Amino acid sequence: MNARRFDADWRSACGELPGGESPHWLDSSATDDEAEDTVFDAMHLTEGKGLCARGVCVRVGASTLLHGVDLQLAPGEVGAILGPNGAGKSTLLSVLAGLRAPDVGSVSLNGHTVSPTQVHHFACHRAVLPQETAVAFDFRAHEVVELGRYPHHLQPSQHEAEIVQAAMQATGVQHLSQRAVASLSGGERARVQLARVMAQIWEPSADGAPRWLLLDEPTAALDLRHQHETLSTVQTWAREQGVGVLAVLHDPNLALRYADRAWVLDGGVLQASGAPSRVLRPALVQRVWQVRASTVRAADGVPQLLIAAGAPLIPGKDNIA
Repeated sequence: MNARRFDADWRSACGELPGGESPHWLDSSATDDEAEDTVFDAMHLTEGKGLCARGVCVRVGASTLLHGVDLQLAPGEVGAILGPNGAGKSTLLSVLAGLRAPDVGSVSLNGHTVSPTQVHHFACHRAVLPQETAVAFDFRAHEVVELGRYPHHLQPSQHEAEIVQAAMQATGVQHLSQRAVASLSGGERARVQLARVMAQIWEPSADGAPRWLLLDEPTAALDLRHQHETLSTVQTWAREQGVGVLAVLHDPNLALRYADRAWVLDGGVLQASGAPSRVLRPALVQRVWQVRASTVRAADGVPQLLIAAGAPLIPGKDNIA
């Protein structure tokens, strides 16, 4: 399982659960067959660079939602957090965003510790799109996007109006500018909210710090076309402007096509991490999601998974067409 279980100090810290029981993720009795579909990437960032989580544990009462999770993402990379329902994906993203403090472990962004008490210091170069984005008032679409510029109200850009329009154009909602948000479809509202968080960090930071976009299930309400357009947009943004993008996704095929790095959670335990093509293999997908899976290659060479319900294929069999 997670390589951090070999760290004695971390084991001791995370082992202090209610009742003194030993957490199951510290069990070193994994079989050789289980290890064959488990990949963990090595730490690859120098200290003070990127988005880093080390040994993150989160507990609620007697339940442990995250079990010593490590994560590193560099500026300019697109990362994907995947796993079945209840795996701990949104919990991890909330900790990485500084919206929730870990019970054990730490998170840093651009070399600075991330915590709920300090989160306001990151607002000009870190934007977060949560799953739920209800609007309390009957704002028009462009007014919602303008809210993304609030962290800059003390030092506004010379291009405030242009930024809002550019963000709406990037997400394909400029034609909805004057529409009341309540009148939009779920997918349209999701794209307006994406424009809002993109507008928040649209321009490079005055201090030169890398910008970060953290997205919780940004494709959940979108049709197929807009799922791909959305992830293509943020991937291009990462490549061209060095923005670090981390998204919670449900579809492994979207991660295979658009992400540079992937983390797979199940039951709050990190099951694998690294390049999506190495991580999202049929054996792991079958074990974590309890579905049949086999690998094919799209016309452009990107590996994709054929997934169906039913009994899993033979463990370890990876059919690449």
